[in-house]
This record gives sequence, structure tokens and C-alpha cells, in this order.
Amino acid sequence: MIRINLLAQKRRVEARSSEGGQGWLVAVGLLFVLELVALFVFHGIKGEEREDQLRKNKELEAQIQRSKKLVADHPTVQKELSELRAREDAIKELQAARTGPTAVLLELSRLLTPGRGPTVSPERLGQVRRDNPLASFNAGWDPRRLWISSFVEQSRKVKVEGMATDGEDVSELARRMNLSEYFANVVLLPGKQEKDKDSGLEVVHFSLEAQVRY
Repeated sequence: MIRINLLAQKRRVEARSSEGGQGWLVAVGLLFVLELVALFVFHGIKGEEREDQLRKNKELEAQIQRSKKLVADHPTVQKELSELRAREDAIKELQAARTGPTAVLLELSRLLTPGRGPTVSPERLGQVRRDNPLASFNAGWDPRRLWISSFVEQSRKVKVEGMATDGEDVSELARRMNLSEYFANVVLLPGKQEKDKDSGLEVVHFSLEAQVRY
């Protein structure tokens, strides 16, 4: 009779089954731990991205608020700039009013000084002589043939009155004033010729108007 020990074989099978079950549990446990680690890492990355996005949102909001403030202050800034420009213009007008009439009178004195002439750039004078030689001034004119009796300026408009030996002297004065940088739109008004009471000579009483520049 042959006897087979099935009990030992059963125990070996049970032992192998037990080892296989424990290995499976270890594998499941490792997988669970890996999932936890992966979730932790993913949560950390998303947290950093959220913080970065929140920081960007705050910066953008700050920029929006600054832009709103600039836009809100724009009318005030424009008003202040307009007031400053108006003040600067007023100061320039006052300075011109103080120095301008003096400059005009000095220019008139140059026009009536022997050997002198109008204040004009060489380029413009050359152009005038090329276009119309008769519009240029006579450098040899004797200004003592004419004298001024009245010079009145109001609102940048001047009226000059005086006497001259003849009409050509008056025309020479008008030509010089037209060429000068200090006068513009010179207009000769009707004059009259009569005998001077003091000298007994025939003279021309003249008057002219012009715009002054300063």
C-alpha cells in the first residue's frame, strides 16, 4: 500500500497562496502611496499656479486703478496746463508791452538817421530788389528832408504825422517802414501841400498808418 502525505502539500499550497496575497497587498499599498504622492505634488503645482495667477490679478488691478486715477485727474491736469499757458501768455504780453514801443521808436529813429536804413534781413532785401527795385529803399536819402510831429500807437496800430519837403520824401519813409521787421501794412493817408509859417517854404503835411510788430 502506497501512502501519500497530502497534508504537507496542502500546507505548501496554502503558504504560497498566503505569500501571493501579501505581495498583492504590498503592491496595492505602494500604488496607493504613489497616488498620494502624485496628488500632493499636483496639488502643490496647482497651488503655486493659483498664487501666481492671484499675484498677476492683483498687479493688473493695481494698474487699472492707476489708469482710472489718471483718467479721473485728466480734466484737472488739462485745466492747470491751460491756466499755466494763459499765465505765460499774459507775462509775454506784459513784457512785450514794456519793451515793444521802445523798440519801435528806436526803429523809427534808425529810419530817419543819415546812412542808416530799415531792420531787414539781407535775404529779404535781396529778394525785394530782384522782384521790384522800386520797392527798395534809397540808401542816399537825406532824412532831414522830413520830420515827425506826431506818433500815436494804440492796439498795435500806429499813426504817424509830420511834414516833408515833397511827396517823394514821404514815399521814401513809407518804403522804409514797409521793409522794416517792426512795421507792416503801411498805408499813406491823403495829405496836403501848403506854405510853412515859420520857414515860408512849401511843405507837404502827411499822415500814415501801419501795424507794429513786437
